Amino acid sequence: MLQSYLPILVFATLGILVGGAFVLLNGIIGPRKPNKVKIEPYECGLPSQVQRTFRFGVSFYMLAMLFILFDIEVVFLYPVGVLVSAAGSIFLLVEIIIFVVLLMTALVFVWARGALDWK
Repeated sequence: MLQSYLPILVFATLGILVGGAFVLLNGIIGPRKPNKVKIEPYECGLPSQVQRTFRFGVSFYMLAMLFILFDIEVVFLYPVGVLVSAAGSIFLLVEIIIFVVLLMTALVFVWARGALDWK
C-alpha cells in the first residue's frame, strides 16, 4: 500500500529540494540593488497611487467572464476528440461540428453586441 505512494513522496521531496536550492542560491548570489520603485508593491499592473475607490469598468468583468466561458467550453472538446479518434464515430464528429458552430455563433453575437470592445 505504501509503495504506491513512494513515487509521489520522491517527486514532492525533489520538488521541495530543487525549489529550496533555487531560493537559497538566489539569496546568496542574486543582485541586491534596491531602489524606491523596486520596494513599492506591484498591484496587477496598476500604479501604486491608485486610491481604494478605484473601480474596474463592467467591460473588464464581461470580458473576463466571456474568456472563462469560452475557455471552459473548449476544454470539453478534448475528451470528445479522444472518443472520436478511438471510436471513429461520425455521430461524434457531427456533434463536435455543431458545438463549434454554436460557439462561433455566440462569439459573433457577443462581438456584434460590443462586449469585446475595451472601453
